[in-house]
Amino acid sequence: MTIHAATPEQRLQDLGLTLPAPRQAAGNYVGCVRTGNLLFLAGQGTDEYRGKLSEDVTVEVGYLAARQCMLNLLAVVKREIGELSKVKRIVKLLGFVNSAPDFTDQPKVMNGASDLLVQIFGEKGKHARSAVGMAQLPHNNAVEVEMIVEIEE
Repeated sequence: MTIHAATPEQRLQDLGLTLPAPRQAAGNYVGCVRTGNLLFLAGQGTDEYRGKLSEDVTVEVGYLAARQCMLNLLAVVKREIGELSKVKRIVKLLGFVNSAPDFTDQPKVMNGASDLLVQIFGEKGKHARSAVGMAQLPHNNAVEVEMIVEIEE
């Protein structure tokens, strides 16, 4: 088996995924703030996945929601830096999971975002992470994710 160096965009294509158009901020804030070689990305939800985990949404669907949130975040990164190969390291994710009171599998849901990052970026995609349950999220989103990214100087 031959291993070839692929760009993150090529890896997305190999996975059959495309980045959506970056979403507009829903309030008086910006989707991304760059300071030095760090990008701080505002939380991204999805239009496709709504509801509470364990009431309206299964863990498997929550996983897909987290993956879609990550695609939305990567669209913002690409708009900011031009190409995803300029990502030096994914530093941190914070995942908010719209959870029923008894739901405790937030980390399994957030694996949708984390697994995608490792598939796209390999070792650079491994990151610190928090996954927390929330009583409610804006627009009844199932998941919202924010991210910190280190980029090449």
